[in-house]
Amino acid sequence: MTDNKTFPSEIPTLYIVPTPIGNLGDITQRALDVLSSVDVIAAEDTRHTGKLLSHFNIQTKTFALHDHNEQQKAQMLVDRLLQGQTIALVSDAGTPLISDPGYHLVSQCRQAGVKVVPLPGACAFVTALSASGLPSDRFSFEGFLPAKSKGRRDKFTEIEKAERTCIFYESPHRIMDSLQDMLAVLGPERDVVLARELTKTFETIQGMPLGELIDWINEDDNRKKGEMVLLIHGYRESESEAFSPEAIRLLTLLVKELPLKKAAAIVAEMHNLKKNALYKWGLDNLE
Repeated sequence: MTDNKTFPSEIPTLYIVPTPIGNLGDITQRALDVLSSVDVIAAEDTRHTGKLLSHFNIQTKTFALHDHNEQQKAQMLVDRLLQGQTIALVSDAGTPLISDPGYHLVSQCRQAGVKVVPLPGACAFVTALSASGLPSDRFSFEGFLPAKSKGRRDKFTEIEKAERTCIFYESPHRIMDSLQDMLAVLGPERDVVLARELTKTFETIQGMPLGELIDWINEDDNRKKGEMVLLIHGYRESESEAFSPEAIRLLTLLVKELPLKKAAAIVAEMHNLKKNALYKWGLDNLE
């Protein structure tokens, strides 16, 4: 066991400590050493963190630091640090400050000259991105989607032409409403990955065109449960912009005799195109 008197640091230090997002085996040895050795742990939910500490037989005292009290309590923790204490900051799961509390505390620590040491570790959106199959050379993490439909549609409109992979968190009770708003703005052909229950027993990572993904989720209510990450493929030149003049001419002729949906299916099969994209083009241009 590391000597508590000399570890983590003799210098007043705030440690940013990631905790598992599901599987407790994902915590690092360094995180355990820090949590065991600091003077106090600032936790988003002391009861939740208490279960983690109990599992690893860590006796360090905890202090509640969450969205509702952080601005008021941050200075008090900075004062304790300036008096020589060491503090670990944790959230309920994953890396603190990533859609979790901690920004005000870290900002005030840096302004006061307190040493801030980040530990690497679990992060849901990074975990999801690594296994999504979507481009990872350029991406943006956008946090939780807005709670109301207008806000969500505004956000999807904002990223509609973004060429990077865009990543959101979403809750189970809003997932279908959010996907419907996404469908209204981005259309059924945009590739989207749903990653849920990461590192847990029922971990699922499923990617397909958005219209198909919505149908897939609706097939089983269990697919609407759990912590969720949504990853959206960046904008690509739409297939409608690449339709050949022959395909467009045939579609234009067929819709005079057939419903657009059936005409699009026939043209798509003959020219090896995606019928949903062709159908959408027809809605926008022929009706």
